[in-house]
This record gives sequence, C-alpha cells and structure tokens, in this order.
Amino acid sequence: MRPDEDREQTEARLRDLRRASIMHVDMDAFFVSVELRDRPALRGRPVIVGFPAERSVVLSASYEARRFGVKSAMPMAVAQRLCPQANIIEPRHKLYYEVSGQLMAIFESITELVEPLSVDEAFLDVGGAIRRLGAPLDIGQLIRRRVASELGITASVGIAASKFVAKIASTRCKPDGLLLIRPEQTVPYLHSLPVNALWGVGGKTAEVLARMGIRTVADVAATPVSSLRKVLGATGEHVHRLSWGLDSRTVTPVRVEKSIGAEETFAADTADDALLHRELLRLSHRTAERLRASGLVARTVALKLRYADFSTVTRSRTVHTPLDSAQLIYAVVIQLLESLGSRPLTVRLVGVRAEQLEPAAQTSLQLSLDRRDDNWRAAEQALDKVAEKFGSRSVLPARLLEPGSGSS
Repeated sequence: MRPDEDREQTEARLRDLRRASIMHVDMDAFFVSVELRDRPALRGRPVIVGFPAERSVVLSASYEARRFGVKSAMPMAVAQRLCPQANIIEPRHKLYYEVSGQLMAIFESITELVEPLSVDEAFLDVGGAIRRLGAPLDIGQLIRRRVASELGITASVGIAASKFVAKIASTRCKPDGLLLIRPEQTVPYLHSLPVNALWGVGGKTAEVLARMGIRTVADVAATPVSSLRKVLGATGEHVHRLSWGLDSRTVTPVRVEKSIGAEETFAADTADDALLHRELLRLSHRTAERLRASGLVARTVALKLRYADFSTVTRSRTVHTPLDSAQLIYAVVIQLLESLGSRPLTVRLVGVRAEQLEPAAQTSLQLSLDRRDDNWRAAEQALDKVAEKFGSRSVLPARLLEPGSGSS
C-alpha cells in the first residue's frame, strides 16, 4: 500500500471515529461515593448524605438506599420512613468541591473541550484527542480508570454524536457503566425509550402527551410538529427534533472566573416561582457565608439558570457598594431573574455567583441611606458565629425551614 493511501485510510478512520466523540461523564452517587472512601465498611449498605433533621432533604443516596425508593431532594423524614436502616452522613461540601476540582483536572488533561454541568458531571468533546489517546470508547475507559484509581469513586460515561444522546447514554448505563451509541444506532435507540427520556419532557408534559396517546420517543417522532405545537407551544418543535436525534449544540468550555458561588440541580425540573425563590435565597446564604469566611466582598452578582434542555443563561449586575450579605445578594438575584421575563422551559438548575472579588479589609463598605442593609450584614455575621460554634444549620431564615424547600 502506498504511503498516501495509508494516510487516506487513517484520516478516513479518524473522521469516522469523530462522528461519535461527545461524552457525558457523570459520577455515581457523588457525595455518597466521596464519603465512602473514608467509611469503606459502609459499602454495599444503604447510605444517605444529608442532615438528619426532619425538615432537611436528601442530598445523595447510595444505590442500595435507592432500591427502597430514596431519591435526592426527598424530605429526610420520608427517606427515613422508606429506609429506616439507612446510615445518614452529614455533608462536607468543602470536600466535595475539592474532589470536583480534581475531577475536572482529569477531564482537562484529556481535552480542552470540557463543559461542566455541575460539581460531578461534564460534557467532553474528545475528537481532538483521538490521535493521541485512541478511539472514543478507549478514552471513555481511560477516564473511568483514572477516576477510580485517582479519586476512589466511580463514573458512568455515555458517548454519542450529540450532547443530548450522550447524556441519555450515561444515564442508561449507571452505575459504573460505559455506553457508546453510534450515529447509525441513534434513531433506533431513541425510539425504544419512553417519552420522558427527552429533554424538556417532565411529569406534567408527559401527562399532556399521554392524553394524546404519546408514550414513547417513537410516538413523538411520528406526531406532526403542528400537533405538538398546539399542546406544548415552542417546546413542541424542540422535542420533535430531539426525537430524531437532532441536537446541534457543541461542547462549550466554561472559563473559570475568580468567583465564589453555589448552585443546585432540582430533583425534578420546575416552573414553580416560589421554589426558585427559596432555592435562590438558600444559595445566596451559602455564597455570602463563603465570602465572609474568605474575607472577601463582591462587586458583581450573577444568576445562572439551566433549562430542561440543558441550555444555560446567565445574567449579572455590578453594584455600587461591594456585598457580602445574603439578603443583598438575594435582592440582586431576584431582579436578575425577573429581568429574564417568561421562561421558555422548566428549570433544571439554578446558581448564584459573586464576582469581581476584593479583600473586605481593603474595601470601604459604605452604608446606604437604608440602615437595613447594614442590619442584614450584622445579623448574618452573628449567624456566622453561631454556625461556627453549633453547626451551619443551627439557625436558618424562616423561609428555608419550610418542608421540601431544597437542600442546604
């Protein structure tokens, strides 16, 4: 064979492999897995990460606990009734963020095209790493081995031609699995799934579709777009495209800013404004606590919203006076949320970030004409002292004590 023919065949093989080079890598029961590294005797047993208080919620549950019906974001009282023998471990958020940083470093050593979705999952485009590391299937195995050997936890990896299908693949091969869906397999595979596998189809949407006799992805694909639009609005065209595997979104790297923040993924996508407001208040408190603990203040507050189809919007606002108060951060975040207007889809994730950070000791925190601003700051500083002595959940805003209001 001539050298030029050999090169042509090599390039053709690379092009073929790159047709399915999008990965979704997701840790299995992340918080629980991290905790079990220090508690190996609990492996194979029902384990819940969360605070044992009755009004708290489940942050993470082992697969053994899930067999009893325990789910993330479930009220702890319900989880304990379903699985009274579960071992409950209080969360260590700082540790989880440290492990998350190590996880993202593994991803970034594979490819520059890494799009984090949360602390324990990300999309990767490994097309540019194939010459160096082998076929996408080999790279997926490499990632799983490194996560296991370097971090002591397990990962599930879905590989496909698009982000949407890769995400489905990782979900379907959990826990500790690997699933490659080749381009020619995409439509037959999707059409074998229930309708709620599609992004944007939550419980209520599934009920609407069921009334039309639509229960599978194949049913959606066979339904005229005009009919779907009548019952679902703009979402109708979106789900129809997904039912045929059409998703042109690329993996978009997220540049790490010098910022402090917190985010939360809901157990079920939501359109409930009251729930969004409560979660944003909770995240504002977590962000403000970290600011004060770091001796920092922020000049910019940012809101992050991820919809059911994984599209993400961010909005930010720079304030005149640097902030380290949860109530002041929350006020800005609510203004940003309202500025978005009507939301096209239900919400999967919300986040709050404090940016343009400065050392508090070197910043003049001018008081506004409204003394309540300083009163909030003083009250929250007092809460910091209580939390330091008695734990972070000793005192909480009344709104955050409502049952099912979200995780801490």
